[in-house]
Amino acid sequence: MPLDLCVPCAGGTQHLYPAVLFGEQELVLVDCGYPGGLPLLEEALEARNLRMEEVTTLVLTHQDDDHIGGAAELKAKYPRVQVLASLVEAPYLSGERKNLRLRQAEDLQKCLPEGQKEFGRQFCRRLRMVKPVFPDGLLCPGETFDWGGGCEILSTPGHTPGHISIRALDNTFMITGDAAVVENGELALANPGFCLDLAEAERSLEHLKKYHCGRYICYHGGTLCL
Repeated sequence: MPLDLCVPCAGGTQHLYPAVLFGEQELVLVDCGYPGGLPLLEEALEARNLRMEEVTTLVLTHQDDDHIGGAAELKAKYPRVQVLASLVEAPYLSGERKNLRLRQAEDLQKCLPEGQKEFGRQFCRRLRMVKPVFPDGLLCPGETFDWGGGCEILSTPGHTPGHISIRALDNTFMITGDAAVVENGELALANPGFCLDLAEAERSLEHLKKYHCGRYICYHGGTLCL
């Protein structure tokens, strides 16, 4: 079940689509939005007749601030929520290693034309504001859960090294994170210029497509039904 977070931004709004999965004894949230966005997340859940207090598990697909930015705030207010992430991404979430998106942004800052440098500085500041969150558990590719009627964790690197997606075992749905977006009624790469390994991201996208899932729930662009 996708949620719709309508996030105010310069010049309008941005829509993000975290997902909710129901397990036999768990209510799982996949990704959680920007820092300071917890009220928007709570409202989006309430619009689906759910409450944040019911959420047992938060899965973080990767380290970008629009996916993990609200995790520390969420964990502080709802400490019983178990935060899960891939082994590769976990050190970047906890702050043990420098966030790779911040490193990329700082490197790009040196090459930006003068008219874009202020935007670059603001982007770097935004990334530095993300509070670390320490995963309670690690997810491995191929690991299965009863969420959503049965699903597995897929390794979909490229956008970031440890990016993961979630596939229903019966292929009724795929939660792509940023391994894919919906553009013009099709699956496409999410922000190719931001992919830390473009060739690997392209392979991950083709890997997702080969399952021919009934629904692809993308964090950007919403849901594509086939």
